[in-house]
Amino acid sequence: MLEALAEWGNPSSVHALGRRARAIIERARGDVAGLVGATPEDIVFTSGGTEGDNLAVRGLALAARQAKRSGAGAHVVSSGLEHPAVRGALAELRREGFELQDLPVGPHGQLDPADLDRALRDETVLVTLQLANHEIGNVYPLAALAAAAHSRGALIHTDAVQAVGRVPVDVMSLGVDAATLSAHKLGGPKGVGAVFVRRGVTMHGLVAGGHQERERRGGTENVAGIAGFGAACRVARAELAQAGVAVAKLRDRLEGRLLAISGARLHGFPPSRVPGTTNVAFAGAGGELVMIGLDLEGVCVSTGAACTSGSLEPSPVLLAMGLPAASAREAVRFSLGPENTEAEVDGAVELVQKVVARVRAAGSDSRGRT
Repeated sequence: MLEALAEWGNPSSVHALGRRARAIIERARGDVAGLVGATPEDIVFTSGGTEGDNLAVRGLALAARQAKRSGAGAHVVSSGLEHPAVRGALAELRREGFELQDLPVGPHGQLDPADLDRALRDETVLVTLQLANHEIGNVYPLAALAAAAHSRGALIHTDAVQAVGRVPVDVMSLGVDAATLSAHKLGGPKGVGAVFVRRGVTMHGLVAGGHQERERRGGTENVAGIAGFGAACRVARAELAQAGVAVAKLRDRLEGRLLAISGARLHGFPPSRVPGTTNVAFAGAGGELVMIGLDLEGVCVSTGAACTSGSLEPSPVLLAMGLPAASAREAVRFSLGPENTEAEVDGAVELVQKVVARVRAAGSDSRGRT
């Protein structure tokens, strides 16, 4: 990234400085594509996962509605498990006349391809379902979901932000038409992301004013951020298998000790999850107070998506799974990475035990108030 910052030419310029900046971007484009089994020409750089989700969800739906001449009857299928970026893009589609439908969600956050089969109809233009969940870590059967969508002529997009760099992802094998990625979820810089768009799929751009990214996303590219994204993808590709095994082992160690705490319960589907995410609730201890108590002890956790931090509302993901609001407010998400150690896990568990006991003793209700 430091080298890219020194190349201060505009990558859209044809002079020598511009060509050097362009070369940095195109090298990174190849690195991002290589991590997910795509070709470089299918990668569109964005400012992050949120812009990427909006570009893919709205851009694909608008283009598909125009191609099908579906008008106001265009139908989009998703689920209540999606990240706020996707849910926000879907809300925009509703305002633009699309009909939205959410799939049923199992008690452990599962999605059933048979439910998608039943939801699809001739007017369906797009299905958008995440590859891995941002709160409970579930990994979904996207290949089966994509096959179902295509059997009825619908496009399928997946928010793969939580999966890429953590589990093997091959967009061609999955059969998706578009996938969203974000650099900071795999060790890259914040504020840069990408969308894979399958060749031959039409997607309307949402940012007008320039010819960048093959007319799909106008604006001068973030050269340094993109360079960092590419570097992170190179590292992830080389270390993915080994890191995944190590992080899963740490997660299991953490999870086993947390669930030994009285009144603890796990949210999610253990047979199919990303390695580093665990979501645990402690009965009688508000999640917000547990999070604050742990933060004061130097342990960083969350109670939901970072994009909804500061909200006192219970997690929409847990509500979609059928949890009562009071139970959903007790959840805490722990995230681990390859830089964590067994000693850190054991120390964190000791602090969780202490904080949960203190919150319970204070008489906190399920809203996290004393």
